[in-house]
Parts: sequence; structure tokens; C-alpha cells
Amino acid sequence: MPTQIRFLNPPTLSPPPANGYSHVVLVQGGRTAYISGQLGLDSSGQLLEGFEAQAMQAFENLKLALEAANMTFEHLVKINLFLTDMAHLQTLRQVRDGFINCENPPSSTLVGVVALAIPGALFEVDAVAVAPE
Repeated sequence: MPTQIRFLNPPTLSPPPANGYSHVVLVQGGRTAYISGQLGLDSSGQLLEGFEAQAMQAFENLKLALEAANMTFEHLVKINLFLTDMAHLQTLRQVRDGFINCENPPSSTLVGVVALAIPGALFEVDAVAVAPE
């Protein structure tokens, strides 16, 4: 069975801001990758300084995880975003939009948290991706 993915924003739900996410992603067939939370850690495990640098690195790490599964950002169907300070929301949206498919964005959840697993971490992203068999 070929993979079919449909990105939906039903008119019965409020529209997402500026195509920031899809309310519903319908997947039929394919192979699925569940990607653990990615932080702003470089390849040596050092946490980068500042929110924008951490967010960029976290999305770069997500890209590397997707590549390991032979996938790209085009295959994302769900992302979960975790911020320690909502004041960074606009910066996060700018960084995110440089990576995801903004025409068919994945479904998304944004959560404000008190802290993340590594002291000083300001942002984390995890994801689900689906690609053809």
C-alpha cells in the first residue's frame, strides 16, 4: 500500500496562525520514525549559548536524526516544542519555519515548561515522521 499523508485544517476549528501547524495529519501506510527530544547540543555534547543558537542546533539535530532514518523535514507529521520562556516564541517560529514544510506543516504542540533535562537548556523538540515503505 503506498503511503498517503493528508494535512487538514477543518473549517470547524480555528485557523492556525500563519500556517504554523496542521490541526490533523492523516497517515495511511508507510514507515514511522519517533524521534526523541533534541536540545541545542553540538556534536560534542556542549550546550550552545542563547535561545536562537539552541533552537537552530536542536532543529539541525532533528535534521540529522531524520537523515539517519532516511527521511527529511518533508516527512514530519508531528512535532512537540518545549520552551522555558514564552518570550522566545517569535524567534522559535522564525527558526522552525526555516526547517519545516510551511505549505503542509506538521501537527504541533507547544508547551511552556519550568526546566528541561539539561541545566541551561531553553528549548527542546521531538517529532514523528512518516515515509513510504
